[in-house]
Amino acid sequence: MSITEWVLSLFLVSGSLFCLLAAIGINRFKDVYTRLHAAGKSSTLGTILLLISAFFYFLLEQDMFVGKILLTLLFIFLTAPMAALMIARSAHRVGIPQHDPKAFDDLKKTYKK
Repeated sequence: MSITEWVLSLFLVSGSLFCLLAAIGINRFKDVYTRLHAAGKSSTLGTILLLISAFFYFLLEQDMFVGKILLTLLFIFLTAPMAALMIARSAHRVGIPQHDPKAFDDLKKTYKK
């Protein structure tokens, strides 16, 4: 195996592990805020690592530059964390409580009813 195959395999395995951790986090965490953290952070990083490995595979092994992969990578990098933030803010505005009642709420003053 060449060094390129090792690096591509490393990106693939680490991206797959981050996506697996995100799926486990979504299923195991107690409230919507921690679930969104798992979905917003881990799945974004996992998907980006998988797309990087696909981009470099086509670039280095197949001698093809696929710009659509880079655009998809940029789109996911910009939109997935922002979507998780907006869902968490709307859940907070609706009044969905946190799992830990002793947790400090920084936005409590902002969204008074």
